[in-house]
Amino acid sequence: MQILMRLAKLDTAEDPLERVSEFPVIVEALKCLCNIIFNSAVAQKLSLELNLAAMLCNLLEKCKDQQFVGDIKCFDLRLLFLLSLLHTDIRSQLRQELQGVQVLTQALESSLSVRWTEEYKAAEDRDRPPLSLQETDCAIEALKALFNVTLDSWNVHSENESHQFRYMAAILRHCLLTMGPTEDKTEELHSNAINLLSNVPVSCLDVLIKPSAQEETDIKYNGMNMGAIQILLDFMEKRIDKGSSYREGLTPVLSLLTECCRTHRNIRKFIKAQVLPPLRDVSNRPEVGTTVRNKLVRLMTHVDLGVKQIAAEFLFVLCKERVDSLLKYTGYGNAAGLLAARGLLAGGRGDHWYSDDEDTDTEEYKSAKPNINLITGHLEEPMPNPMDEMTEEQKEYEAMKLVNMFDKLSRVNMHQIIGLIVWAHTSQNGRDELIKPMGVRPDGTMAPLEEAVSQYHTNKQDSSDSD
Repeated sequence: MQILMRLAKLDTAEDPLERVSEFPVIVEALKCLCNIIFNSAVAQKLSLELNLAAMLCNLLEKCKDQQFVGDIKCFDLRLLFLLSLLHTDIRSQLRQELQGVQVLTQALESSLSVRWTEEYKAAEDRDRPPLSLQETDCAIEALKALFNVTLDSWNVHSENESHQFRYMAAILRHCLLTMGPTEDKTEELHSNAINLLSNVPVSCLDVLIKPSAQEETDIKYNGMNMGAIQILLDFMEKRIDKGSSYREGLTPVLSLLTECCRTHRNIRKFIKAQVLPPLRDVSNRPEVGTTVRNKLVRLMTHVDLGVKQIAAEFLFVLCKERVDSLLKYTGYGNAAGLLAARGLLAGGRGDHWYSDDEDTDTEEYKSAKPNINLITGHLEEPMPNPMDEMTEEQKEYEAMKLVNMFDKLSRVNMHQIIGLIVWAHTSQNGRDELIKPMGVRPDGTMAPLEEAVSQYHTNKQDSSDSD
């Protein structure tokens, strides 16, 4: 490793990179170090003893304003990524001693050739050509290394840290608006930018929507440039349409958009206008169709618990955490999992505060609302009454059958059942189908029916007591 470090010019702190003829040797030595460290736990420990991370940061500084050093810079960043991934002590060293966040952010800025017009605002050039393959690879490696170094950065404790993360977020905004040499490389670049944005404290993400000049973009809301937010929405829909690897590919962008909407009102209102526009046609179920809303509602019943939860949470935040608004767009059946987990089966709203502006329903929705099935969330034609074609004997038989079923269900007075939910399961003998009645407690959570009813009795007695 020491031989390779010497060949990679890592042991010469002061000597600049001058001999272009040596550059290929430096690149190959860095490649060898990447392979060794990736495959050897012993080499990972030795890297800390040999102070390899500090040497790599120094080599990055040497690459500033140098020509023909793209490959050196790329593999230097890749080695920093591997070290920060595989050794937690080196990750801490980079963050605390070596000013790794600042060094890596500058490397990312250099790879993207960012030009600043004002604080936290990069110049937007619509005619700018795509990044080269080498520039894209360098940017991707810098993003991956920064992701590792900025883990657990939710709490910003100083003004300097806040500036650093806002500066980083402004570069990431520029990154989202930048194209790579191919569609796949662009998607990889944007994916890593989104992962890193997830580490940026949400209070620093307001730089994603800086005020917009007249000629900058056609994507505006309340005078704010929403170009980067639109890129995130398009990326989310593209990942949904892929139909696979939702946990790795979709949850980061959904989580990022959820936190942005929860904290920044303009972002939430812009995204809601795109994802949950005012309802007009309610003839189809919310999960049926090709709109973004339809796709997200389908994810609310996905088999992967993490995907299901974050999709439901995203829609819930867009509805300002109001249960009645969520049910309007999704139906009770799709939202039941989220409401049960949040203890909101009885209605209400979440804990977060939002502005008091009210949603306005369309005339089409208002006219259809009385006939909408609250469970499925769509308009249903009136069903024929099966009793109309029965004889008196058949009606009597069905009535007795229903009485016997209720008798098996529970001995509790059925008028006391509030929010009844049934859970069907097979008995131990495997022959009889038993029904276990469940009720909703006053706090919105589920419990066995007897317990739920007794709590309602207790609450009623308490509320009737007078001073």
